[in-house]
Amino acid sequence: MLSWALTFLVVALIAAALGFSGIAGSAAWIAQVLFGLFLILFIISLIFRGRPPVA
Repeated sequence: MLSWALTFLVVALIAAALGFSGIAGSAAWIAQVLFGLFLILFIISLIFRGRPPVA
């Protein structure tokens, strides 16, 4: 998921450099959403890491 966020970030930067503001804005928004989702899932995985499975 982090790789997808970085991919959209690169697409946004290239589109912004070429002047495609609509595409750049959309790609940057998608990158932000994916990165936020990655952080939430990462924190949840850290919290539940050492617990044994519930039977």
